[in-house]
Amino acid sequence: MTEGAGNLGKLRAFVQGMTRLVERAGGDEPRLLKEGVALLGTLVREDDWLPEDLAKPHPRYYQQYLLYCDPFERFSVVSFVWGPGQSTPVHDHTVWGLVGMLRGAERCQSYASAGNGQGLLRGKSEILEPGQVTAVSPTIGDIHTVANHYADRVSISIHAYGANIGAVRRHVFDPTTGTPKDFVSGYASAVLPNLWDRSADARATL
Repeated sequence: MTEGAGNLGKLRAFVQGMTRLVERAGGDEPRLLKEGVALLGTLVREDDWLPEDLAKPHPRYYQQYLLYCDPFERFSVVSFVWGPGQSTPVHDHTVWGLVGMLRGAERCQSYASAGNGQGLLRGKSEILEPGQVTAVSPTIGDIHTVANHYADRVSISIHAYGANIGAVRRHVFDPTTGTPKDFVSGYASAVLPNLWDRSADARATL
């Protein structure tokens, strides 16, 4: 990894904090979301730690890079990299999720099922700015579209999910009919940042 790798201690601290949280909170989702928002807010408050290799946009598609996955797949952490004007289809997550803005800005449009095959109802729209964090889950609202707020620059958000999100079967929706279609997102890279190489710090004490 290149630029940002020297500050990976910030990501390591977030991973450690989330691990303690999922162990303490178990299935208490309100607690997970409340305390997770605070943890992620601390991580995205400073934009000096994300390795350059995990911040690269694609000219056509947004990128989802895996930063960490818990050994028991209780949570995962990813960077979403949005090229100018890029966006998602209407989709869900099926698990709890936290979204923190690191760079640029993101526009989110929420939806809810109208039921009885009547399609989707548009909910609130919000713009997420650097340092801000929001949450999603099937219990508080899980269907939305997300887009880069800017047409002339890259935006990057950091997400934590209550599963190995790249392997979760989820859904995209026809916005008119509400008809779901299964999908599995996968990841844009097989490379993970090395959170555990503390050799430079150790050598400094020799």
